Amino acid sequence: MEVPALERFLSPGKGSGLRSRRQVRPGELLYRAEPFAYVVTKEQLGGVCEQCLQRNEHLHRCSQCKVAKYCGKSCQKEAWLDHKRECKCLQNVKPNFPPDSVRLAGRIVFKLLRQSACLSERLYSFKDLQSNAEQLSEEMKEGLGHLAHTLQLYLRAEIQDASHLPPAIDFFQIFTKVTCNCFTISNGEMQDVGVGLYPSMSLLNHSCDPNCVIIFEGYQLLLRSIREIQIGEELTISYIESLMPTSERQKQLKRQYCFECDCCLCQDQEKDAKKLAGEEPAWKEVKDAVNEVKYPKSKEEWEKVLAKCQHLLSSHTSHLPDTNIYQLKLLDCAMDACINLEAWEQALCYGSRTLGPYRLYYPDFHPLRAVQLMRVGKLQYSQGMLPQALGTLKQAYDIMKVTHGTDHSLMQALMDLKEQCEAMMKLH
Repeated sequence: MEVPALERFLSPGKGSGLRSRRQVRPGELLYRAEPFAYVVTKEQLGGVCEQCLQRNEHLHRCSQCKVAKYCGKSCQKEAWLDHKRECKCLQNVKPNFPPDSVRLAGRIVFKLLRQSACLSERLYSFKDLQSNAEQLSEEMKEGLGHLAHTLQLYLRAEIQDASHLPPAIDFFQIFTKVTCNCFTISNGEMQDVGVGLYPSMSLLNHSCDPNCVIIFEGYQLLLRSIREIQIGEELTISYIESLMPTSERQKQLKRQYCFECDCCLCQDQEKDAKKLAGEEPAWKEVKDAVNEVKYPKSKEEWEKVLAKCQHLLSSHTSHLPDTNIYQLKLLDCAMDACINLEAWEQALCYGSRTLGPYRLYYPDFHPLRAVQLMRVGKLQYSQGMLPQALGTLKQAYDIMKVTHGTDHSLMQALMDLKEQCEAMMKLH
């Protein structure tokens, strides 16, 4: 019988953790987790199915709340257990809509009331989850208090008096747990589509230079190794975007997770100077502009985003190198806008400029770099640049077979594209 890949243990100075029970090679699937509860993000509402999280142009909406949308009858039927009670709550608060964390907390409350066993709690249960409540800043506590009150109002259609709930269901406590334990669910292309709670995977501790990554296939969470891992070695993931400079990473980890990271990247801070290279007033302006961009819904909104990006890129040509992380985010934003506006040639121009910085900041196996290479390869293919496209897609493949594995739907799409490219080259 195959040895399970991981086990729970007490990690020195960190509390509970997960470690490897055997020698692991890069690219192994170590765990597949089901969610305890999950919701589609507000930005993606109506664009992806509430159950399977797949993007779909022709979704069918719930006839009662008219909010939840599904790809078809089978997804709607599967989702009903989780949607049944929230359906009334969503109708009751119209025209308002709860924040993602409140909707997720609502689903957690209904799940706890059902008292059903859940696969996601095999290694660690919802009850076990750490909340760090006593270490949170007063500002955070106040914010979570407001959310707990919002949850009470949101659930009123189903739970008239929260004081009659079992003692284990405390709204404030639920939010303290959600804050430091929920995962952002991304699609294959690393775009955020939902938020979910996977209790067993909350055992994973953080490193800015981890030996594992988490990716998603629909709502399923996949934990994959990206390095050689020895027997008894702790498994780590990055809780945050590692592109940020050390001081920003430390600030976010302290605020949200209540600890300071002492990994090798945080100790040597070697790439920080490159991340903030160029003139400070210029990158601060770009940083503010990038943070202001919300997910555009229409062609007009994308055109405005592109115009803003182009203005900043042309006005800071000599002030910011492409390795500056905010300039890099701006190039990404301009590329996204061009793809949505079908300006393929321009999208390729911006995308090509990102590949050097991506290689610098994601030198090993990182899903973001794989996805970026695939996007640029696709654009090169669309422009008839077949040898360049094939080279880029091969690079994406070498990373993605480790980060996503050959069974992942995005890997399948990449292999199809690579084959098309090879077939076209034989014709020329």
